[in-house]
Amino acid sequence: MSEAIAIHDPEIAGISGSMSPAGSLTGGSRVPVRPSSELTDAQLAATVQKGDAGAFDALVGRHIQRAFGVALRLLGQREDAEDLVQEAFLAALEKIDSFDTNRDFSPWFYRILVNRCLNARKSRSRRWTVELPSDAASSVASPLAEAERSELRRHLEQAVLRLPERQRTIVTMFDLEGFSSPEIAEVLGISDGTVRWHLHQARRVLREALEPYARRQA
Repeated sequence: MSEAIAIHDPEIAGISGSMSPAGSLTGGSRVPVRPSSELTDAQLAATVQKGDAGAFDALVGRHIQRAFGVALRLLGQREDAEDLVQEAFLAALEKIDSFDTNRDFSPWFYRILVNRCLNARKSRSRRWTVELPSDAASSVASPLAEAERSELRRHLEQAVLRLPERQRTIVTMFDLEGFSSPEIAEVLGISDGTVRWHLHQARRVLREALEPYARRQA
C-alpha cells in the first residue's frame, strides 16, 4: 500500500493533486462494497486492509477538513499544514494493516497527524506565525466592529501559539476542533484527567492574556 496518494477536496485550497482517471485517490482497484456512507470508519479501514485501497478515499473525505484545521492551528502556516496533512494520510495508508479494526479509526489517525505536526515544529527554527481560516459564515456590523474582531482574533491566535506544546495541542483539539477529552487522551496517550488539567491551565493562561484587551474594550 505504498502507492502515491493525491488528496483532493474542493473545500480546502491547496490540498490537491492529480486524480487518477477513475477518480480514486490511491489509483487502486475497487471491489464491490456497501456504499461508504453506510460503513463506519473502522469498517472502511477493514475494507482497505482486504485490498480495496480505493475505500481509503472515503476516509480521507470524512477527515480531511478537520485534519487540516488541526494541522493549521498547530503549525500556523497553510502550506505547512497542507503538506503535513498529505503526509499523515499517506502514512496512515501505508500503516493501515497495523490498525485494529475493533478500535476507533479517528484517534489512531490523529495520533499520526499530531505527532507529525509536533515533530515539524521542533525541527524548524523559523519564527512561527499563525494563519487561521476566517469564519466565512459570520458577519460584522461595521468596519470598526470588524477591526475590533480582527484584533481580538490576532490576540487569541498569538496567545494560543505561546502556550506550552501540550496545552496548545489540547486546547486546539478540544475548543477549536471539537474533539472530546477521551478522544484527545487516546490520541496523545495520556489520561482523560491529564487532558482536563491541561485544558484548565491553558484556558486560564488565555483568559489572562486576553484580559488587558478586554479591559480596553470595556
